[in-house]
Amino acid sequence: MNTAGSGTSRIVVIGASSGGLAALRAVLQALPNELDAPVLVVMHIGKHRSLLPELLAPYSSLPVAHAGHDAPLQRGQIFVAPPDRHMMVQDGRIRLTTGPRENFTRPAIDPLFRSAAIEFGARAIAVVLTGHLDDGAAGAVAIHACGGAVIVQDPADCVAPSMPLSTLRAVPKSRVAQLDQVGDAIVRAVQTPVKGGHMKTDKQRFEIETRIGLTGVSTPADLDRIGERSTLTCPECGGVLWRVGSDAPLRFRCHTGHAFSSETLDGAQKSELEDALWTGVRKAAERAALARDKAESAAAKGDNESADEARNEHARLETLGETLRSLALQAATE
Repeated sequence: MNTAGSGTSRIVVIGASSGGLAALRAVLQALPNELDAPVLVVMHIGKHRSLLPELLAPYSSLPVAHAGHDAPLQRGQIFVAPPDRHMMVQDGRIRLTTGPRENFTRPAIDPLFRSAAIEFGARAIAVVLTGHLDDGAAGAVAIHACGGAVIVQDPADCVAPSMPLSTLRAVPKSRVAQLDQVGDAIVRAVQTPVKGGHMKTDKQRFEIETRIGLTGVSTPADLDRIGERSTLTCPECGGVLWRVGSDAPLRFRCHTGHAFSSETLDGAQKSELEDALWTGVRKAAERAALARDKAESAAAKGDNESADEARNEHARLETLGETLRSLALQAATE
């Protein structure tokens, strides 16, 4: 096994999103050229072509490159998740997977953090930087539960404070540092002797979720072991959602593997509700138009009774459409 995954060596895993480029540059610039740990970075880039290593390299004394599948972890090397791949660690190596998206994104931060928690335990150091919503919070819970350290950029110092705030709510004992101090906090954490400690929770959930991320395989039996079935449905595939765990952040998974925080799920449901209401507006308008045509046709034939009935239907549908439009506009603001 590669020495990076054994003994007292550490691993640093960093997650960032909105405003993350500038934040990562500041953090990496503060790391020494002999850092005794590999550094793995996930930034939300989706499927888009990424120049992130080239954009970070001039600010780092450590080599920066996109991670390769099955590459050995190396101290003093910065690995960046490539587009459309979860980056995880297993057996001292990097694993790139096309496992189910989490919070609608791949690469996502939580899969990396969970795998580092399982692989390195108390030797893992998680860093959550600026970003919207709460990717990274559930992974930080796993790192903390396995005895590792969690460092959070001061929300007041962030372009987008949601990710750090969510992590702080989930792991109140996280170390908070302003951006210009995050690099120093990482160095101190890497140099701090590892202390043995008791698991703060059963790690079966983290192991199962890590396996789902690595293999892309999830079953109802797996989810029954780590959560409870809910009445909610997956906004990605329409499957039943399980509520996973009882700690913060509130999370859900479907049996195909998609995972969501409550914030992300609420945002998706809000969008679906708004879309459904606007679809209702369109359908009501189409039916009203058809009723108007029916009224004109009946009147032209001298069928006044049918014409009046169609006119009344047109009026009802016009009223319904305006009601749905008002609800759609209201849904967009809530």
